[in-house]
Amino acid sequence: MGNSFQVQDRFEDGAQYIGGRLRSGTSGRSQAVVNPATGDTVYTYELAGTADVDAAVAAAREAFPGWSGATPAERSEAMHRFAAVLAEQADDFAYAESLQCGKPVKLSSGFDVPGTVDNTSFFAGAARHLEGKSAAEYDGDHTSYVRREAIGVIGSIAPWNYPLQMAAWKVLPAIAAGNTIVLKPAEITPLTSLMFAQAATEAGIPDGVINIVTGAGKDAGEHLVGHPDVVMTSFTGSTAVGKRVAEIATSTVKRLHLELGGKAPFVVFDDADLEAAVNGAVAGSLINTGQDCTAATRAYVQRPLYDAFVQDVAALMETVRLGDPFDPKTDLGPLISHAQRDRVAGFVERARGYATVVTGGEAPGGELAQGAYYRPTLVAGAAQDSEIVQAEIFGPVLVVLPFDTDDEGIELANDTPYGLAASAWTRDLYRANRATREIKAGCVWINDHIPIISEMPHGGYKASGFGKDMSSYSFEEYTQVKHVMYDNTAVARKDWHRTIFGDR
Repeated sequence: MGNSFQVQDRFEDGAQYIGGRLRSGTSGRSQAVVNPATGDTVYTYELAGTADVDAAVAAAREAFPGWSGATPAERSEAMHRFAAVLAEQADDFAYAESLQCGKPVKLSSGFDVPGTVDNTSFFAGAARHLEGKSAAEYDGDHTSYVRREAIGVIGSIAPWNYPLQMAAWKVLPAIAAGNTIVLKPAEITPLTSLMFAQAATEAGIPDGVINIVTGAGKDAGEHLVGHPDVVMTSFTGSTAVGKRVAEIATSTVKRLHLELGGKAPFVVFDDADLEAAVNGAVAGSLINTGQDCTAATRAYVQRPLYDAFVQDVAALMETVRLGDPFDPKTDLGPLISHAQRDRVAGFVERARGYATVVTGGEAPGGELAQGAYYRPTLVAGAAQDSEIVQAEIFGPVLVVLPFDTDDEGIELANDTPYGLAASAWTRDLYRANRATREIKAGCVWINDHIPIISEMPHGGYKASGFGKDMSSYSFEEYTQVKHVMYDNTAVARKDWHRTIFGDR
């Protein structure tokens, strides 16, 4: 895939998209977008300040009456055009996503971009299906029904690991329901969020419905969350930052949606298809270089399969090809930055004191040394309460532990603060059903790990947050439910009035 545009030229007017046009930030501080595969700067821009957030919120507020007042069909038609524009520009989106993130182009072009187009198409249809309870006379004297109404200006914050998809997950259900939005992407990966908003404008979605402010979390992010004209905050990121977002949002009585960290268990029972489990573990732990909240990070393998699983996973990991993200043969790209690479390496180095690094555990040399690369890593022999088992690493590291009884396997799977995703591997229907019931996670896969679909909800338990992205369930986050009740009796004095008027 070739460079279809020059980034600095494409965004020469700045990295803020407010009221339908690009503009420069006013913070007085610049930010570089760096290609983590090479360390080269591909774009430099001025960060957003609080004044930019205020302008974006004002644009969204001005656009809200017209957009929320449009018919569901009108919003749906605009979003269908949006999906078509995204599909037409798929190559540019894939290129930009790989450039700023270091993703292998086969991931960005085969997963991120088509997934986003599909999400857009789904919500284009869902815009016409804002359902409530059917009208009925529940007490005999009144007719009741439920309205779902847009709630106002949404202020959302998205992470750097899937910039395009996370922008879509925040924007699409919000605008399908009739809201307007100000999105703050991660300042190190703003390119595809800006392109996403531009594509919406090209599709005819009105100016101000989708606004992008690209700034630092402490400045732009906190100001957005605390803004008095923002009625809801949706945040995806670490649990630690999510706690800070919650503090600010709750102080202003905002609606809050949090999708936070994960430490997904991968439970392999002794009747599992070993080959399938091994392939699933390697793919599930290494997708996006392990920078995925739902990535398989803790493999619990029942004792009869444990040794073979460790041996086969290590052997398969050693065949994974690190390289240039734009080479279609590359399997694994770099981490998002050298700082993140060093953070991941620190977890592994500390684990050497209490566990065994079976394979990996190092950065490659040679021509990849300039990038933030780290080899696929398998760690065995760690205790359940150790750092490498309990903490979110966010890198290409899988920890494997044995278990004996089914009870123990389920107990270990639940033994972290997180609960975003999990998988169980078995041929036994009863074991599978038990795993889906008893593992405390927002998604439990059986004999697979990672696939997501627009029609189904994504969100966690426990320290992984609350609320749902994707699916029609997301409208519960982005709509206000209103009960409407009509009197049918035309009687001036109702029976219940006796509680006030007595026998008069």
